[in-house]
Amino acid sequence: MADDIEIDAQGEHGYLVTQPSELEDVRTWFKVTPEVMDQLGADDEEDVVLRTVQFLRRHQDVADFPEAVDLEDVIASYDEYLTVMTAD
Repeated sequence: MADDIEIDAQGEHGYLVTQPSELEDVRTWFKVTPEVMDQLGADDEEDVVLRTVQFLRRHQDVADFPEAVDLEDVIASYDEYLTVMTAD
C-alpha cells in the first residue's frame, strides 16, 4: 500500500502527498507541527505523514481525501489516532 504513496517535502513542516485513485491522482497537502511531533513522540515527519495517510485510508477512500490535512485536525477527529500512531 505504501508504494503507491508519493510524499514530497514542501518547505518547513509541509508535505504534498500524491495518491492514485480510480479517475485521477489525488494530491493532499499535509501540515506537521512540532507540537504534533511531540505528542506522537516522533522525530521523522515524513514517516508520520506516511503512517497518517495509511491510517486515513482505513477510514475513507483516497478520492475523498481533502485538499489539505492538518494533523491537529486528525488528532481532534479520530479518538484512536494517537493510540495507533504511538503503538510502535
